[in-house]
Amino acid sequence: MDARFQRKLEFLDWELGVFFHFGIRTYYEGHIDWDMKPMDASAFNPTELDCDQWISTIANAGAKYAILVCKHHDGFANWPSAYTDYSVANTPWKDGKGDVVREFTDACRKYGLKVGLYYSPAQFGSSDQNSTDYDTYFINQISELLTNYGKIDYLWFDGCGSEEHEYDQQRIIGAIRSMQPEILIFNMWDPDTRWVGNEDGIAGLTDGPETDSLDFSVQTDRKDTLDEEILMPAECDCKIRRNWFYGEGDKDTLKSLDELWGMYLYSVGHGANLLLNIGPDRRGLLMDEDVKRFTELGEKIKKEFSNPVCTFDQFRREDDKMVVDVPRDTPVHWLVIEEDITEGSAVTEYDIEIAPTQFGEFKTVFRGYKIGHKAIVPMYNLPTRCIVIKITGKRKDFKFRNITLY
Repeated sequence: MDARFQRKLEFLDWELGVFFHFGIRTYYEGHIDWDMKPMDASAFNPTELDCDQWISTIANAGAKYAILVCKHHDGFANWPSAYTDYSVANTPWKDGKGDVVREFTDACRKYGLKVGLYYSPAQFGSSDQNSTDYDTYFINQISELLTNYGKIDYLWFDGCGSEEHEYDQQRIIGAIRSMQPEILIFNMWDPDTRWVGNEDGIAGLTDGPETDSLDFSVQTDRKDTLDEEILMPAECDCKIRRNWFYGEGDKDTLKSLDELWGMYLYSVGHGANLLLNIGPDRRGLLMDEDVKRFTELGEKIKKEFSNPVCTFDQFRREDDKMVVDVPRDTPVHWLVIEEDITEGSAVTEYDIEIAPTQFGEFKTVFRGYKIGHKAIVPMYNLPTRCIVIKITGKRKDFKFRNITLY
């Protein structure tokens, strides 16, 4: 197994991450992508900025990684970039001496989270984004982010706005890989992970960990085809409120715990990662309600998956079945199945069968498709004395990394 493949597998074990959309648009409510409205840098002044609050909150709730928007489509740099005047260096915040990227990366390392940086390749107001000069600007800014802040685990490129643009992809990716050889790249040009194709936290039952094509952005149906089907973990980016950036008008749009729980089951429970966005407010803090809701989600995950009824060593293989006997009078809530995908995924279809508690034939209660990294199957407290995972479709012989009944 090569090192890059191993890093992709490790990415799937991160499972839960948080996106932080924060920047000049935090201070200009009502702007939407590519509306071309000017936003003066003088408005940026997060007088109580506390990335420790952001990261400690999500770390305590079980998140494994975080991603900061460093430059969105507007071009505003959350670090003092030498290649633009439109940055934190020309704001009232800390008299132009501040650096959001520095405070964010320091906080991630303090709390043991993987460090992710978002960068929009395209930006409005640039005269010619198809020129070599723009490629140089692009590489120069990325170089600042990848050489001044230590090891960066994940670089998140947003395809929005780049649908018709031509970049010197080989030059750009070559520079990135030379500066951070172990970095994971999201979705564009030489990707390690892929966009799931929506912003609602939903991975499909048939998506699987491998693919031979990539969805490009929300603004196009375009797909980028790959030379072959390869391991390309899916990530579900979605929002805790209506918009990505903070807005006064979004105060009543906080998603309920039930909504977030559903998104978790439809993302992580379908073998993908969940990347949930929280927009810090104009003080530079997470709002109390957002902290409470994300903490509730973390507590819910821990509660539901902390009391195993049966563990992997209690399951036995019988041909194309995995079978476990359930302790008498024990309610079961969840069946969590993890495939061993170190040599590629194998399962394409499976049934879950249960035996009645006293007499009668086995009944199929769930039909699934690809398993991949993880499948979370609801069991609804069904009474049973035996549970069978019956593999009904496979590309080759299957192996499991773990199976747990909760």
